[in-house]
Formats: sequence, C-alpha cells, structure tokens
Amino acid sequence: MRIILYTGKGGVGKTTVSAATALMAAERGYRTLVISTDPAHSLADAFDRPLGPEPTRIAEHLWGQEINVLEEIQSHWGEVKDYLTVLFATRGVDEVIAEEMAVFPGMEELCSLLQIRLQGEEGRFDCLIVDCAPTGETMRLLSFPDVARWYMEKLFPWERRIVTAMGPIIQPFVPVPLPKENVYAAIEALFLRIDGMKEILCDPKRSSIRLVLNPEKMVIKEAQRALTYLNLYGYVTDAVICNRVFPRQLKRGYFAEWSQIQDRYREMIQRGFSPLPIWEIPLFDREVVGLEMLERMGRSLFAERDPLQVWMPGPIQTVRKKGPHYFLRLKLPFLKKGEVSLLKRGDELVVSIGNFRRDLILPRALAELTVKRARLEEGYLVVRFGREGNAKEEKDG
Repeated sequence: MRIILYTGKGGVGKTTVSAATALMAAERGYRTLVISTDPAHSLADAFDRPLGPEPTRIAEHLWGQEINVLEEIQSHWGEVKDYLTVLFATRGVDEVIAEEMAVFPGMEELCSLLQIRLQGEEGRFDCLIVDCAPTGETMRLLSFPDVARWYMEKLFPWERRIVTAMGPIIQPFVPVPLPKENVYAAIEALFLRIDGMKEILCDPKRSSIRLVLNPEKMVIKEAQRALTYLNLYGYVTDAVICNRVFPRQLKRGYFAEWSQIQDRYREMIQRGFSPLPIWEIPLFDREVVGLEMLERMGRSLFAERDPLQVWMPGPIQTVRKKGPHYFLRLKLPFLKKGEVSLLKRGDELVVSIGNFRRDLILPRALAELTVKRARLEEGYLVVRFGREGNAKEEKDG
C-alpha cells in the first residue's frame, strides 16, 4: 500500500490538499482511503459530508475516515487507563479529572500509527492519504516508534520484573496500587503493534511525506525546520506544495503589493527546498469545499502527474557524526564543481555556488558548531562542522 502523509503549519490547507490528492488517485482507479490524524478533524468539512471512525464511502474508489481517538484509546489503552484512573483517584484526584489524566500526551499519535498499520495489514486499499496534524504533532507522531522501542528495550523489562516480583511484598507499605501483570501485558501488546512502523514509514518505495505551505515567511521557516528534522529522522519528503498563490488577474490594483511579496517568497521557497519538486496551487475564486472544488484543486495540482508517483527516491540531506566532526550531505545533483560560499547565522546556513543559492535550517546538533570545510562530491555538497578553536579536532579532520 502506498502511503502519503501531508503536513505543514496549521491553516496552510493540508486537509484540502490531502482530500484533492485522494480524489485524483481514486479517479485513476486506485482504491484510496484518506484518513485524518488531526484531533481537530476537518476532513468531513472538506468533502462536505459526514465521515465516521470507520472508512466511509465518498465516491467510486474513494473512502474517508476520521479517527475517533476516545474509541481507539479505550480499545488499545483500556486496561492501562483503568489502572491509572484508580491510581490518580487514590491520591484524591477527582474521578473525571483522573480519567482525563490517564490519557497521556502522545496517545492520539499512537492511535494514528495503529490505524495506519491496521489499514496496511488488511490490504483493502491501494493507497492511504494521511491528513496529518500540524507540524509539531506530526514530528511527535513520526518519532513515536523510536521512543517506544527505546523504552521497551531499556526500561520496560526491568520495571516489569521488579514490580511483578516485589509487588506483593511491598504493596502493604505503599499508599498507591502497584500495576499488576495484566497492565504490563497490555502495554507490551500495544507497543508490539507499533513496532516496525518506522521501517514502513521510512521506506521510500512505500511512504512519502509532502509539505504544504503558503508563500509567507513564518510558514516557510517552519516548513524548512520540518524538512530538516524529517531528513534527520530518515523520513523521505518527495514534494513541496505551495498553496494559495495569487493568480495573474490579482497582480494589480489592491493586491499588487501582496503579489510582489508573494513573488519574493516564492523565490525563497525555491532556494529553501531545491531539488525537491515544488508545485503551486492558485488561490481560487471560492472556498475549496465539496467534490467539485476538490477536483478543481486536484487537477490544478497534478495536471497529468500521477499523484502516487514517488518524486524523490531518498532524503535530500543527511547528518552523520565521524569522530569529533559532523558531516552534512546535501543532494545537489545539477551543480558542477566551483567555488562554494557559506554563510552561517545561528541555525541557518546559506549555501551559494555560482548563481545557485540554498537556504538551510540546521538541526540543533549543528547550530552551535562552526563550518570547517565544504566540497562537492558526486552530486552532493558535503559540509564539515566542528567546534571553534579545537586543535586536536582540526588535526583529526
């Protein structure tokens, strides 16, 4: 099953772009499910028809689904939630508040991962289009498998053995109920179900992430940071969608100055996301709601392109540590060797080679370091980072 996840800053149009992509895929004959992982669901509003917690038929070859987080939590987290509710209640917490506290931050993301895995296992659909929550929540969603695996491998076995063995002895001296074996069994079963999701979502032949943005400075910067961390975690972004671009007829009169501002930011998008494909969607003359307008958006976005094609086969940048140095490898396949100019400002790195310019947002591990060297190497720009004034580091590098 092909999986495409759309994310971006809140309000940029992720939901309508996800719905339009799904509609275009369905028109090409793919059995398509579009699913919303955003707790503030708006997918049903985009299609202008009700959707439920199970796949609901929208059109030929097209289904939609809005995850019911409460049902999913009760299904996968029920026994653990019941134990935590009792635990909080013994400390004097009101029962209603205790039930709310028993649902940990990140449970919505976990339930979304489980739904993605479930649909893949059932094999009912050819593709899954995921309307993700805004960028921050999406980062938590995609980092969940790594966090879960670390906890299950490092802490969970010891905690389970100690509490299971010593629980009956120390319970009379502890003022709160200790978890029983059924609670640990439920946790283990839950995390085993999400094990392997990282491999699926990082497989560029199966899964891609697409960033949706508007030609606005703050939106672009957030999308650049998202791209940096997606690459850092091994997820592949295969396209950038610039939504709500003013059409030619708005480039005069009242909107003339706004159009000039958008043109500058469109150039900024090209510099910040090349060599990723960058597709533009115009600002339409009416709200994008319902199948007719979604089809109009989909045709504007894809034209003759197959919406399920993989447009970038791997991450465009990677970070590796070797000895005391970090090496940033940036895919720049169309450039020839020449003088490389670098300008670093905080967590931003501006790369200039001839008439080419690329603006990068650096991960935290590199933001405090100094650029030591840069070179072009087989279609990649390789930048070496190190600490300022370390003689041993210079010798080792």
